[in-house]
Amino acid sequence: MIKNTLKISLVGFITGLTNGLFGAGGGTIVVPAMERILKVEEHESHATAIAVILPLSVMSTFIYIRHQELDWKSILYVAIGGVGGGILGAKLLSRISPQWLHKIFGLFMIAASIRMIMG
Repeated sequence: MIKNTLKISLVGFITGLTNGLFGAGGGTIVVPAMERILKVEEHESHATAIAVILPLSVMSTFIYIRHQELDWKSILYVAIGGVGGGILGAKLLSRISPQWLHKIFGLFMIAASIRMIMG
């Protein structure tokens, strides 16, 4: 029990660090870690990642507000689109097989990696 709690806390710490440093990307840590290390089913790990990222983002936002590093106009428009996309994505999650979910997530991670490397 304590060993599992330590693993979960370590995954959370690394996720928070990634989210704080890069402003996002926590899901790229949480989902694979939950699947591989914590042995959580794919749909549950994706759904849990969304729930985990919310408090991390809120904490990071408070720090960014304090340092006045936010573009409020962009936040408004991205948030409006994000709410719609989040609703649609949450509804679609249960309709996608674990195999396809794994492949789609992997493709997004590869695309994000290539984009980051290419600049």
